[in-house]
Order: sequence, then C-alpha cells, then structure tokens
Amino acid sequence: MTDKTPLTLIGLGPMGQAMVARLLDAGHPTTVWNRTASRADAVVAQGATRAATAAEAVAANRLIILSLTDYAAMYDILDGADLAGRVIVNLSSETPDKTLKAAAWLAERGAELLVGGVMANAEMVGHKDAYVFYSGPREVFDRHADTLAVIGRPDYMGEDHTLAQLLYQAQLDVFLTSLAAMLHSIALVKSAGLSAERFAPYLADVGSTLSMYVEQTARHVDSGEHPGDLANVAMMGATAAHVVGASEAAGVDAELPRAVQSLYDRAIAAGHGKNSWTALINVMRG
Repeated sequence: MTDKTPLTLIGLGPMGQAMVARLLDAGHPTTVWNRTASRADAVVAQGATRAATAAEAVAANRLIILSLTDYAAMYDILDGADLAGRVIVNLSSETPDKTLKAAAWLAERGAELLVGGVMANAEMVGHKDAYVFYSGPREVFDRHADTLAVIGRPDYMGEDHTLAQLLYQAQLDVFLTSLAAMLHSIALVKSAGLSAERFAPYLADVGSTLSMYVEQTARHVDSGEHPGDLANVAMMGATAAHVVGASEAAGVDAELPRAVQSLYDRAIAAGHGKNSWTALINVMRG
C-alpha cells in the first residue's frame, strides 16, 4: 500500500514515458494508455498498469495527466469518457484561446482543467533544473502540487487558464528563434568555407553574452524608458541591414534577418531611432 496519489497518464511519447518512469520511481501508482499500445510496454515493465481503452484509463483515477501533441487530441481521446470529478492536467502545447475553450469543454463534463507547460526535454524530466508552468484553480493546483513536483518544479502562474500556455509559448519563442538564428549564422560562416566546429566556440560566447541583457531589458520594458546612450535603434538597425546584405551576397536565405531588419526600420519610422534597441517592444506590441 502507498499513500502516494494514484494517477493516469495518457500519451506515451518520449515525454510521457519519462514522466511515467519518474512517477513510478516516486511511488505513485500509475495507469497508462496510448493509441499505439506497444508504447506502454516499457513503462508497464517498470510497474505501470496498462488500460485497455482511454475510457478505462480515465475511470481508473481522479487525477489524469495528458502528454499529447495538442488539445485536439484531448477531445478525440476523452470524448465519451466519464470525466465527472476528474482533474485533467493537460501538458500539451496549444494556443491560449484554445486552452480557454478546453477549460469550458471540460467544465461542461464536470472536470477541472489544470494547464501545464513543461520547460524540459524528456531527458530532463524530474531533474532539479526542470520546471513546469501551471495555471488554473489555485485549490486544484495546491492539492496536486506535490505529485506534479515529481515531473519538475511546479511554478504556479495564476487562476487564468491561459497563463501557463502563454509563458510556455513565450519561452519557446526565444528558444526556436535562437535555434534558427544559430543555424543561420553557421550557414553564413560555411559560405566562406569555414567549418561549424571552428565557429562553435564563438557561437557559444554569443549565447552566454545574451543572458547579460535580460535584467536590463526587463527593466527598460517595465519602466517604458529606453535610454539609447550605449546602443540605439538607428545604429543597430544599420547592423541589421548589413546582416541582410551579407546573407544575400553569400546566397544564404535572408528571410530571418530581413524580419529583424523590419523591426528596426519600423521603430525608426516611429521615432525611436535614438532610443535603446529595447524600444523595439513598441513596434512588436503595436
């Protein structure tokens, strides 16, 4: 017997399997289901209970964790199941507006939604540096926070269901854009015959330097003041244009740097030329 909360986890891709493994290690009786039944084999061998159907998986426990591609998959899998009295912790990626619709859909069926955004890959699940954004009813979060902490540090953002998704997408905004920029810079370097390996230490240096800008950027944006005494929009806009020119000359796709140049051009047109580059936020926010 165990006093650890029993739960169901639906969706056994790499993330789902990693979460089940950590939950089992922590002593939580875990029922699992996946469309492709063979994906449950490994976690069942570790001690999970395999449900024959999604409805059976839902019926097994009050706490249901979803690790799916999107919220559309949730409707497809849960439709017809008895959801009354269940807490659905949806860790799938989705847009905030669709998250609100999902909360209403579940409420109509007697269930409560706790939204999660997992800031970790499968290898990091349960690691001390892993964390998860959550939003939804505070009482529901507090009731299950200890269980959810097994996956990663649970950071509660508020009652508004959209908040976890918004912060999750904001983090991915930085991550995906940075990955694309990294590859674009490598393409530029390789156009001159240099290897990515030779460039890698300098690329890593840029990545480390970016963290130095975070605190000052947040301060400028929150205050609405953008002093441009060190690096103004006009100066950095000229540099953005040079990156576009270098890309075009090298035969490298220039769509990404053109998008960046466009932000500077519009900021200058709006009268922010002498302000810090952080004034670009005014263009982004319309």
